[in-house]
Amino acid sequence: MAEKKNILFAAFEASPFIKTGGLGDVSGALPVHLKNDEFDARVILPLLSSIPEEYRSKMKYVTNYEVPLGWRSQYCGLFTLRKGGVMYYFLDNEYYFKRGKVYGEFDDAERVAFFSKAVLETIRHICNNFRPDVIHCNDWHTALIPVYLREHYNGDPLYDPIKTVFTIHNLKFQGQYSKTVTGDVCGLGGTPAEGQMIHDDAVNFLQGAVIYADAVTTVSPTYADEICGVDRGEGLEGLFQSRRYKLSGIINGIDRKSYDPKTDKAIAVNYDAKSIEKKKENKLALQRELGLREDPDAPLFAMVSRLTTQKGANLIAELLPEFRERRMQLAVLGTGDYLYEHAIADFAYRNQMNFAARITFDEGLSRRFYAGADVFLMPSEFEPCGLAQMIAMRYGTLPLVRETGGLRDTVTGYWDAGSKANGFSFKDFDANGLRNAVDLALKIWFDQKDVFDTLQQNALAMKYGWDESAAKYRELYKSLLG
Repeated sequence: MAEKKNILFAAFEASPFIKTGGLGDVSGALPVHLKNDEFDARVILPLLSSIPEEYRSKMKYVTNYEVPLGWRSQYCGLFTLRKGGVMYYFLDNEYYFKRGKVYGEFDDAERVAFFSKAVLETIRHICNNFRPDVIHCNDWHTALIPVYLREHYNGDPLYDPIKTVFTIHNLKFQGQYSKTVTGDVCGLGGTPAEGQMIHDDAVNFLQGAVIYADAVTTVSPTYADEICGVDRGEGLEGLFQSRRYKLSGIINGIDRKSYDPKTDKAIAVNYDAKSIEKKKENKLALQRELGLREDPDAPLFAMVSRLTTQKGANLIAELLPEFRERRMQLAVLGTGDYLYEHAIADFAYRNQMNFAARITFDEGLSRRFYAGADVFLMPSEFEPCGLAQMIAMRYGTLPLVRETGGLRDTVTGYWDAGSKANGFSFKDFDANGLRNAVDLALKIWFDQKDVFDTLQQNALAMKYGWDESAAKYRELYKSLLG
């Protein structure tokens, strides 16, 4: 039997240990699904002080060593913990990681530089039982790993065969600092990286990873195309265009076991594709919970989101008076910009029979939104991947999305595919586009209920789980390793 290929997944956060956003979800789920007869995947993280004691108390101390960083040498302790069949490595240094916040500290450049260098030094101490074939880096917090690998470890037989993959989860954050950071903090002075990492007269960590990594991925194929253009490139579109040959997009997945209407304990009545008629009971229960008029025949639209312009909350707020003139109900759950929180909540307060707003985050209620709604709104200005549309489909709720990023890659709109669609979509980010898509959904609901039911079954049949994502990453790894 062929020897397994080893993947070391490097990130600054991973659920359930520490999570501030979608990166934590990915880092906690993808490695579990990467493991099979051909691949072993392990995760390496900083031992942040905010990791709960229930996990810290179970970690096993392995060793400690010095990590060279520029002109100084810093302590690093290595701890391990096995959870969910995956081995996790935690790197300890209280000076860098015993902080009140995960990110946003005054010395984040030095903290992530230390972590990146420590990841590579750790390989010397685990290589007897795990020598990585691929280091999979995530976002700018690990962007220096591919840079250090080629600049500081070139010619070392332990490191030369290692390939690197760099995944961009959020291009808005790139790790930009004064040029002095390159030499004094990062220890890259006098190397080619010192010039190659400069963008707009500042050092850009993410740019370094895009240049030095063997492969670069984003979280959807469409977003990989979009960041090559001025509108979504965040100033790096030229860089992505020049590296298009190694840039690709792989859709994230969802936890299909957790998000399963057949077993979800948070919803009123469990159901699946064969008992979809029970979904109506969840709708009535949600209407009661929100104080809406109990009407199984009125289509219930739902939105679970941050209430920001990026998420299209401005379009929702603008169209509320028009929605009131239609036979429809709308329920919104989320927090965000005060302007949109106030506009949506105030309108719902004055139209309580058909509109509801919960300006909060409530995991259980969000699941009842997914299960009880007929149509799920995601009119995003941009969306690198998006997970809510996949969760909605898992519950048989038709997503209505703008055609951007991962929304375009996962939702096939009725205008384009007819009865083979799994939702509704619109192209232009404006009120007119959203209005037309909502009116189409209403027309199908009232005039072609059999078609609506078919679209619902199409949505339920979609399989956007981590197994599908992991399979594509394994193919990427194979292409690098030959």
